[in-house]
Parts: sequence; structure tokens; C-alpha cells
Amino acid sequence: MTEPTHAAHLAQLNIATLLHPFDDPRIAPFVEMLAPVNAAADGAPGFVWRLVEEGEGDATGLRPAGEDVIVNLSVWETREALWDFAYRSGHLEVMRRRRAWFERHVEAHLVLWWVPAGHLPTVGEALERLSDLRAHGPSPRAFTFASSYTAAEAARHLQAAVPTAHS
Repeated sequence: MTEPTHAAHLAQLNIATLLHPFDDPRIAPFVEMLAPVNAAADGAPGFVWRLVEEGEGDATGLRPAGEDVIVNLSVWETREALWDFAYRSGHLEVMRRRRAWFERHVEAHLVLWWVPAGHLPTVGEALERLSDLRAHGPSPRAFTFASSYTAAEAARHLQAAVPTAHS
């Protein structure tokens, strides 16, 4: 592994509540897009890591937020790298069609936060950040694209993310 070029990386979690079971034919167009979109993410400039289920190519089988909720957890070198992938790539087509597959969320479903370079967030950490955003609104600890903070502004929260010997 090469030395990271940034002291902090941007972690993101988004959750989506399925309108139908994952194996329902109405979800099939989304399922068909998973592999190409994930491959595009893996090759995107600034991509660092994404959560995948052991032995699988994605994390759709993991259901830590509920049986009908899928999670996407990833880490990027910069906010701009994540923005470019989310809004200037084939991923945008998935977002445009999301209402066909997922419920409209009435509370925050996406959270961003800075982590020390090299730290891979756990699902528990990610869900806690989403909970923090929902309970307290945007802060340097948990924010969105619309209410973004820099790594410098979040510096005191980076230390909290560093794993301890007991993690």
C-alpha cells in the first residue's frame, strides 16, 4: 500500500429502503446496474474503499439497518472525488431512477464525515454518524453535500475515529 496523499479521507454512508424484496423483478434493473456502477466506483479518481459482503461484489446482502434497507458505505480521498462520481458518472442514472426501487426518505439517508487516511469505517460507526446527523443536524462530525465541512473544520472529530487497541 502506498502512503496516502491526504491526511483525511471522506467517508460516506447512504441507505435506501427497498420498495420490493431484492429478488423481485421490479428491482432487477437496479440489480443489473450494481456491477457496472461498482466497477466504475472502484476505478474512479479518488476512490479509496467500499464495503462489500465477504465473498460478494457488493454489500446488498448486508442488512444492518433493517431487512428492507440496503447500505452503501465508501471512502474517498476528497469531497470533490465523491461528488464527481455521484453526479458526473453512470451513477447518476441510478439516482435518477431511484424512485422506482426505493422509498422516499423523510429523514436524512446520506451522511458524510472525515476519517484519518487509512481508517476504514465500520457499519456501526457509519450508522452512528447518520444517527448523529438526524438528531443534531449537520456539524463537522456528520454532514451532507449541502452542508459540507472541510477536514480542517472536522479535525477534532478525526481523533475520535482512530481505532483503539480495543477496537
